[in-house]
Amino acid sequence: MKKIAVIGAGFSGAVIAHELAKAGYQIDVFDSRPHVAGNCHSERDEETGVMVHVYGPHIFHTSNEKVWNYVRQFDEFMPFTNRVKAITKGRVFSLPVNLLTINQFFGKTFNPREAEAFMATIGDQSIESPQSFEEQALRFVGRDLYEAFFKGYTTKQWGMHPSELPASILKRLPVRFNYDDNYYASTFQGMPKNGYTYIVERMLEHPAITVHLSTRFERDMAGDYAHLFYSGPIDAWFGYSVGRLGYRTLDFAAERHEGDYQGNAVLNYCDEDVPWTRISEHKHFSPWESHEKTLIYKEYSRFCEEKDTPYYPIRLTKEKTQLKEYIEMAQGEKRTTFVGRLGTYRYLDMHITIGEALDVAERFLDVERNGGAMPAFMVNPLG
Repeated sequence: MKKIAVIGAGFSGAVIAHELAKAGYQIDVFDSRPHVAGNCHSERDEETGVMVHVYGPHIFHTSNEKVWNYVRQFDEFMPFTNRVKAITKGRVFSLPVNLLTINQFFGKTFNPREAEAFMATIGDQSIESPQSFEEQALRFVGRDLYEAFFKGYTTKQWGMHPSELPASILKRLPVRFNYDDNYYASTFQGMPKNGYTYIVERMLEHPAITVHLSTRFERDMAGDYAHLFYSGPIDAWFGYSVGRLGYRTLDFAAERHEGDYQGNAVLNYCDEDVPWTRISEHKHFSPWESHEKTLIYKEYSRFCEEKDTPYYPIRLTKEKTQLKEYIEMAQGEKRTTFVGRLGTYRYLDMHITIGEALDVAERFLDVERNGGAMPAFMVNPLG
């Protein structure tokens, strides 16, 4: 029986380990943290009884039916719709920008057709090919909405002015001409009844899987395994030989209160003079539960230092230059495949992570059956 090493017990590693264990491989899973599920780790707060998303809010959403059916093998998914509210200049609005937001903000009673015509007049049509986040926002929503909802929040989140960020960060037209305030447009959306950690634990509950927590995988251990699947930081694997890749990290200030603190799961604070980016109230992520007390996270964004938890890859010119060098090194590694958010230095939602991990496992099994070589990457990290 071939032995496989999986480095990282988040969704990438857990899915690959689960699929290969079912196929008859012996799997060792390593994680430097004392728990599984990575940044999706969830646990009960002892004082309030609330299920807490320890590393910040995670809402499962996807339009991939295969992924949706896959995760529901491991827990019941309860109905949940993410309806984000935003506070700007002392007023509360719905996000994404929708017909209610437009009518409230401008004091109008537009119907969809009138709102679309109005937005065309306030967008900066002189910007034909937006290059920066700021230009993208000005082109599609105009200066007033940009400054109210995007400028301050983005500056706090990324630590730089939106004019310094690429337009690709604001990928989609951030406007809806109806009253739909569902933050996501995905076909499926929900929350695991018992939390994300429960799902990952069930994935890893297989007699052929051994989990090693609080254990750092060292490169000289690689010879013991037929193949490695690495979901840790790609730059760490190579000893940061061409420098550390840049990330933004998050700090959370937890507070416990009686009753209901803000009446919603997530409130964005868009004004730049408010130091936190948003407040999440975790009991609202489990609306089927009832709790007398509540727990909130005030969320602060800053540059990720050496001992911090990386969240959002920055991926500007400097980082992409470094990444290209690490990709070349990775392609020279033997029997090693780099996966997941940290292994490919890309910001990935959970459903993308799971879908890619399933593809990696399927490709590995195909290579094992039919011959060939397992690639260092299943997707282009620079794409």
